[in-house]
Amino acid sequence: MTRACALADLLDGKPHAVEVDDVAVVLVRQGDQVHALADSCSHAELALSEGELTRKGLECWLHGSCFDLRTGAPSSPPATEPVDVFLVSIVDDQVHVDVTTTLN
Repeated sequence: MTRACALADLLDGKPHAVEVDDVAVVLVRQGDQVHALADSCSHAELALSEGELTRKGLECWLHGSCFDLRTGAPSSPPATEPVDVFLVSIVDDQVHVDVTTTLN
């Protein structure tokens, strides 16, 4: 696990870009829970951190593909492939991410 940021750095429902061990990661806070996904749309390889959270998931800003925060699976086209989802741990109000193992 590598420290990514402080929990206080994350606004609820707003994607936040970080780099963890040379991997681009997007963090999304929902209350006390934080999700970590690869910060690259599987359709167009654009930064998902520039998108927004919708009821369908994290939406890519260009073509509107949405990705489930828990599984990385696309919930709307044009994306057909999932994005990687990483393990998150919060210790002493610090967000840690493990990019060496994907959860999907």
